Amino acid sequence: MQKHIHGGNIYQYENCLDFSANCNPLGTPESVKKAAAESLERISEYPRVGCGPLRKAIGEYEGIDGENILCGNGAAEVIFSLCRAVKPQNALVPAPTFAEYEQALRSVDCRVEYGYLKEEEGFCLKDSFLELIHDYLEIHDHLDMIFLCNPNNPTGVLTEREILLKILEICVQKNILLVVDECFLDFVREPERYTLKSQLALHKNLFILKAFTKRYAMAGIRLGYGMCADRELLERMETVTQPWNVSTVAQEAGIAALKEQEYVERGRQLIFRESEKLKRQMEALGLKVFPSQANYLFFKGPTGLFDDCVREGILIRSCSNYPGLGEGYYRIAVKRPEENTRLIMTLEKILSGN
Repeated sequence: MQKHIHGGNIYQYENCLDFSANCNPLGTPESVKKAAAESLERISEYPRVGCGPLRKAIGEYEGIDGENILCGNGAAEVIFSLCRAVKPQNALVPAPTFAEYEQALRSVDCRVEYGYLKEEEGFCLKDSFLELIHDYLEIHDHLDMIFLCNPNNPTGVLTEREILLKILEICVQKNILLVVDECFLDFVREPERYTLKSQLALHKNLFILKAFTKRYAMAGIRLGYGMCADRELLERMETVTQPWNVSTVAQEAGIAALKEQEYVERGRQLIFRESEKLKRQMEALGLKVFPSQANYLFFKGPTGLFDDCVREGILIRSCSNYPGLGEGYYRIAVKRPEENTRLIMTLEKILSGN
């Protein structure tokens, strides 16, 4: 397994404009900063165990019972806690996809099988993935978990709800835990068409991941959550997670963030406008841009482009370390117009050889 290289590494690549991390381009809301600052008055005290008020606020935001929510130190911690609680022996993940699924699965000695997505199909997850599940079950005794990311990371490609429901049906029949990461779903045009939240109350083997990181540009605070109707599973996750895992700062910032509905919509509309423009400009430069519908664009370009951009003060995400990809695949965040203009000018300079 390749070493994971994450986006947002501004500490190694100082003085670079960061296009490698995909947060809301509007930046952190002032109300969130204020709530975080005011919470410092209580840092001499332990954080609230269980995050009761935060879970209640999330439940109201998501339209589900707060008792079916578990908060974590970022969505990544929720993923690791889930794997420690379930202790799966066999799991299936698409490739390419978010690296933490495999990392968390292997941390509990789980066998990981890849379902490779094809470039000629735009890296879309199709009915062939259902066939892969059936084939796997014919060869092996059981399959414990399936991880899916919608829209997928790093490709930004959405999986149609009908396919997700077919996969969920198989998982119900075969007692497989289906984990769906919807962290980037806030940035697609019609998230209600793709979310599986309505299925949570019907199926205890469905687990949905969400995070504050991208929606509110709160990466440094670390706050994510999982939603599941299986409260016994959530309790097991709590037993394998360190106490006081969500800081007072994170809890108060999260409650404040959930009130920022107008801010979220402004960020969405900005992304919709800028992503279409960026895609046209990048294609005009000869780059192959895939049909991303998230707040980032996935594209194919010349090898060495990452280093070339760093030399020009731009940090993009090289995707060469994702299983199923290789050199020449990249991801860039959709940012503010003036920042996107600088990116395009930099790419034009590099690609023209000037």
